[in-house]
Amino acid sequence: MIRFAYTIFYVNDVSVSISFYEKAFGFKRKFISENNEYGELLTGETTLSFASVNLAKSNLTNGFVQSNANEKPFAMEIGFTTDDVAVTMNQAIAAGAKKVEEPKVKPWGQTVAYIKDPDGFLIELCTPMN
Repeated sequence: MIRFAYTIFYVNDVSVSISFYEKAFGFKRKFISENNEYGELLTGETTLSFASVNLAKSNLTNGFVQSNANEKPFAMEIGFTTDDVAVTMNQAIAAGAKKVEEPKVKPWGQTVAYIKDPDGFLIELCTPMN
């Protein structure tokens, strides 16, 4: 059986990134390696992980496109469901996120907003689907 186990973001400082997600969303730290090269958060069934850019460079010998908070986000996102999108968005912004799109009610009834984390990764905040 195959299951989706984790997503890894390549970041400049693993500890700083994990601290942001703890403050912004209340996730709990699973661990951070002693050398600050890798860390994980407890987020439910799927682990959200962070690896240093240096570790990524050693793993991907042909390179990669590094996220940049001052540029447009990549054509991908992670999504977090919440009962109150506006409150969650404001909490994340207070922790260091940047607003991308205000909360909007979609035709199917779901409220959706977008922010970028301090490393420039796109996050969708949305109400759960029934």
